[in-house]
Amino acid sequence: MSKTTPWEGAAIPAQRCAITTEWKTDLLEKWELMPVIEKVTNSLSWIMDLPWIWEDWVYNIEVSRNIQNQLISSLDPSIPEHARILRYMEMPDLTRDDNSILKLIIDNITNLEVFSWFDHIRTPEIVPAFWTFDLFNFPENHPARTKSDTYYVDENYILKTHTTIMWYYYFSNPLIRQKLSNEWSVKAISYWKVYRKDEIDSKHHPVFHQIDWLYLIEKDKKIIDRTDLEKVLIDVAKEVFWDVEYRINNESYPYTDPSLEMEVKFWDNWLEILWWWIVSPQVLENHWIDSSKYNWWAFWFWVERLAMIKKWIPDIRSFWSKDERYLKQWWDLETKFNPVSKYPSTERDISFVIDKSESVNNYFEIVRDEAWELIEEVKMIDKYENEKKFWADRISYTFRMTYRSSEKTLTNEEVNEIQERIRNRTQSDFNAVLR
Repeated sequence: MSKTTPWEGAAIPAQRCAITTEWKTDLLEKWELMPVIEKVTNSLSWIMDLPWIWEDWVYNIEVSRNIQNQLISSLDPSIPEHARILRYMEMPDLTRDDNSILKLIIDNITNLEVFSWFDHIRTPEIVPAFWTFDLFNFPENHPARTKSDTYYVDENYILKTHTTIMWYYYFSNPLIRQKLSNEWSVKAISYWKVYRKDEIDSKHHPVFHQIDWLYLIEKDKKIIDRTDLEKVLIDVAKEVFWDVEYRINNESYPYTDPSLEMEVKFWDNWLEILWWWIVSPQVLENHWIDSSKYNWWAFWFWVERLAMIKKWIPDIRSFWSKDERYLKQWWDLETKFNPVSKYPSTERDISFVIDKSESVNNYFEIVRDEAWELIEEVKMIDKYENEKKFWADRISYTFRMTYRSSEKTLTNEEVNEIQERIRNRTQSDFNAVLR
């Protein structure tokens, strides 16, 4: 199949270059795109031959969202999953919101000298599942591929689950590949909203923010090892937290070897904030990088968690509030968060029997649909199987739902109305038997 790669922006001789690209490709094997990349790169060789100092050249790259816009227009708001996708995509990117503390964190870290010459890339929010999982060596049965963990726009495209997808867009960019051929290293940063189905509590939200770095260097210039990873992890942690208690653990991912995770102490609990790894040779090859010539580290962190630990913010929902009592506290990182008057919580229990194949994460989605920011936590308090009573393929759950508003005391009538809607959808959406 023939492919085209139209460019919507041109390089200009300046220290920072804004480029917009569009990849009109199907979900095909990665190497089918390479002849096109090489052809475009060759056509731009006259730009690369200009006598610029490449160390002083930083790219701002924004990938076209034409395909994303076409997919959005095909969504049907009457379908619950489509309605969720549309609602989540309309939420602002807080890392670029001047009124958000998340932007303050991003600005402080990206302005560090060590990151000053990193290229910046913005990728679409709807991305191919193939590029998200297959290029990163996710096994076919990995939970992240399931519709209970990931928001599928259609069978081939998903809401972005991680900012690491920028690796594909970055290394398939002809200018970057030419830059790599002229230098012995490249480095990039990407940050944006990401989306995942998850539990409901004060530390999780279906829409959150990540920032990703990558650094690729020729092996004859430097061999990257664990000490490099630990040093950068510690430097970033000290920059943000100063004297926080932390620990570094070994981790395991399909696309890395080795991998490290940093946890910090937060209200007497260990909370993961940073993940760092050396990219495995196979994943280098998947992104058209010669693993015999280059090695590559990368890391990412969850921006909300940095803010929560730095300022002692107890509830992740706080970042989305437009209440001035929150917004006026986002201007600095050093002042400890002063809790907004905490209105009382109220609890409701629900018990039901459903098919074992149903995902709890999907159940959390309908709770969020009906309660949204009024739901503080959904906690499983009972799980029960009884073949004689429920049949072999059925299971009983009991959940305790905690409701709380940051703006007022919820009335019993308000909570009961929400709870009744959840009960009705538990029956209709999951074919559940309420108990």
